[in-house]
Amino acid sequence: MRIHIKGIENDRFQRPLGLIANLFFEESEVVLGESASEADSIIDFDIKAEETIFVKAVLLAKDGAVVTAEANKEVPAGLSEKEEFTLLKTVVSRAYLTVLQDWTGIIQKWGILTGVRPTKLLHKKLREGMEQEAAHKELKGQYLISDEKIQLMQQIVDRQLAVLPDLYDLKNGVSIYIGIPFCPTKCAYCTFPAYAINGRQGSVDSFLGGLHYEIRQIGDWLKKNDIKITTVYYGGGTPTSITAEEMDMLYEEVQQSFPDVENIREVTVEAGRPDTITPEKLEVLKKWNIDRISINPQSYIQETLKAIGRHHTVEETVEKFHLAREMGMNNINMDLIIGLPGEGTKEFAHTLAETEKLMPESLTVHTLSFKRASEMTRNKAKYKVADRGEIEKMMGMAEDWTKQNNYVPYYLYRQKNILGNLENVGYALPEQESLYNIIIMEEQQTIIGLGCGASSKFIDPDTGVITQFSNPKDPKSYNDSFAEYADKKIEILDSLFNKAKI
Repeated sequence: MRIHIKGIENDRFQRPLGLIANLFFEESEVVLGESASEADSIIDFDIKAEETIFVKAVLLAKDGAVVTAEANKEVPAGLSEKEEFTLLKTVVSRAYLTVLQDWTGIIQKWGILTGVRPTKLLHKKLREGMEQEAAHKELKGQYLISDEKIQLMQQIVDRQLAVLPDLYDLKNGVSIYIGIPFCPTKCAYCTFPAYAINGRQGSVDSFLGGLHYEIRQIGDWLKKNDIKITTVYYGGGTPTSITAEEMDMLYEEVQQSFPDVENIREVTVEAGRPDTITPEKLEVLKKWNIDRISINPQSYIQETLKAIGRHHTVEETVEKFHLAREMGMNNINMDLIIGLPGEGTKEFAHTLAETEKLMPESLTVHTLSFKRASEMTRNKAKYKVADRGEIEKMMGMAEDWTKQNNYVPYYLYRQKNILGNLENVGYALPEQESLYNIIIMEEQQTIIGLGCGASSKFIDPDTGVITQFSNPKDPKSYNDSFAEYADKKIEILDSLFNKAKI
């Protein structure tokens, strides 16, 4: 789908208009200011920006259809140039989305939003003292978000503040993410740092040496500066890909290096691949008082697991779940993915029925996203997925099932190229929510990423400004430079937490 935009030549509009087009069309190209001879549609913008921004958009389709939409917004006094452009972009986007909705008949329930964390918008308005009703009205008017999604956002915000009443006051502490970049195999939809572990013992040994070094350095800095840790999350990859002995040594390093470990509120280990779980590894988790893990079926259809590159069986998922429960794992999360290749409502109904037999404490329902670097995206013709209508029905099934089984939504995030322009939602039984998931989504606290491919988000305690910093994604680069990256993180931490000393 080629869309020619007239009346706008500023390249800063290219990306936002392109992202909105992608909500409607699988393959889209937005062209500013070029010949429209080969375009499927022309959208001509008339923009007047004085005390009020007024935007009129007229869409002329190749098939002769004509669609018109208007949007406007008063310009508050005293805006900076950047704020003025943001306001203009929002008004243009509203008119643009409206003509595309009217032309295609597809309604975007998230409106013009293409960002990852929509609940941050509602948190911000409520923190600023806006009444709930006024905040909802503004979200609907400013971004064209549907009532349904606004209510979902409010339900999640309410739950987050009930679980973490001090969410807005966590800025003087940190959380820790520890990335283990190995898996038994790489799933077809995955773009995380995840390397097949078989035959890589040399890389694993070198990586763990670097990870232990980072843990010691960061732990030393936290102790010296009296900074407390709220949560620790072991992700990847699959953290249980390494041996039980290696896990034991890693947890011991954390115990010795980090400050005030007995008061860390939550420690989570992703044991997502059932084929990595053994009685020996569960004993190690138990030894270090870790009882919160993930065991991720994704689907209970064996043909699907084979198609996406997961080598465990459905039976193994169930078996390892019961084993983990018997060995003291009291808080188990499971992930399901809507829209996996070859699956529709029938297959998803089966997956929900099988999940109901286990009743994990929390459940994250993902909508499949075609991530740019994944095997699934590179070979789209090989992976046939459901259409938008069926994807929406499956999401509705998940919402109904979780409600019937007393799960409450407590966090959500969105991704680009996500099927049906939907969302990923974390549900939990009461008081079983993941604090780390809330913290990472709402960006209220610094998260220090340690290990290969681990990303850090440093939140300035005074301004809330976010500084992002990532370790190398491949083990060799990480092994060559882990000391340098640890030093850089400490430099950033000093600049944020020790301003008075600088």
